Parts: sequence; C-alpha cells; structure tokens
Amino acid sequence: MWTKSESDFIYQFKKPYDIQLFLDSIPYNPNAECRSPRLVIADKKAHCFEGALFGVAMLRELGFKPLILDLMAENDDDHVIAVFKIRNKWGAIAKSNTTALRYREPVYISIRELIMSYFDFYFNTLGDKSLRSYSRPVNLSRFDHKNWSQTDSDLEYIGDYLTGIPHYPLLDTESIKQLQRADQKLMDAVFLGANADGLFKPEE
Repeated sequence: MWTKSESDFIYQFKKPYDIQLFLDSIPYNPNAECRSPRLVIADKKAHCFEGALFGVAMLRELGFKPLILDLMAENDDDHVIAVFKIRNKWGAIAKSNTTALRYREPVYISIRELIMSYFDFYFNTLGDKSLRSYSRPVNLSRFDHKNWSQTDSDLEYIGDYLTGIPHYPLLDTESIKQLQRADQKLMDAVFLGANADGLFKPEE
C-alpha cells in the first residue's frame, strides 16, 4: 500500500505523458541495481529498467494494465519499456540515457509497429544500429505476491524473467549486413545530455 505522501505524489499523474515528464525530469541512474517504483519516488532517479517499472506502476494507478516488455540489442544495452493501449492503439513510456528512446504516442496498431518506431534511433556509441528483437508484453500482476512496486528488495528477478521469455526477431541476417551507421548529427542529438557512466561500452 502506498503511504499518504506517496499517494499525494502519484495524484499528479493524470495521463500517461505526465508519467513520462517526471521520468524525463530526474537523473539517469548508472548503477547496476533495480529499485522499486517506491524507491524511485523516494530517490528521484532511475535507469531504463527502473523507469519502465515505475511507468507500469503509475499506469496501473491510472487504470491501465501493468504491461512491460523487453527490447534486445546486439553489442549494446537492452531496453525495457512500459506499454499501454488507448482506443486499441499502443503507446509507451520509457526512461533512457538517450533522447530518442522514450515516450511514444498511442498511435501504433501493433506491438511490432511500436517497436520499429525505436529502430533508427537505437544505436550504440559507435553509431551501429543495434536493436534486434522484442518480447511480448508481460503483465506484472504475476509478481504482485512479491510486492514489486513497493518493496525495498532488488527486482532483478523481473529482468531475468523478461530476458528468458521468447523474443521476436526484427531483422534477418541480410538486412543486418546492410545496416548503415547513424550519422554524427543524429548521434549528437540522441546522446545529448547522456550520463557517460551509464552508457554501454561497445566492442569495436
């Protein structure tokens, strides 16, 4: 159960984009940990996984299903997003150390279409486009018995579950071979304001 002060804080979120604005306003957490939405509220920092969990918890407070999904990358960090549906269209909330892997308007007719909206902006610090596959949305109510949204315990077990379920490939081998690196202007825009300590160090 949320405390009175937490409930007062949560009350500010009237729509999904309000949740995104909060995530955009707090620092990126570069540490290898996975704190609950309760601790994100307390500490006002989050990395992408913590941000997705926070987004899911807050979306649930707005009446949405608590859905999360995993994006897998090659020679880069994976990404986790909270997804929601409005009028049968998918949108997403996300915390990212880059500028372009965050919110998506609920205008996508399928999960794959939503995921592909991230593709051209999903690259490592060498500019290699790295997104390769995605999971189905997972309803986090399956973990409610562990009090995932309000616990003080680490939530890496949710990450283990997400990476262990089937993922759907986005590209075939030939398409991967033909990918072009992102140009420098796009890289500068995407990594603007990034916390260097939280950036993946790709193999060259």
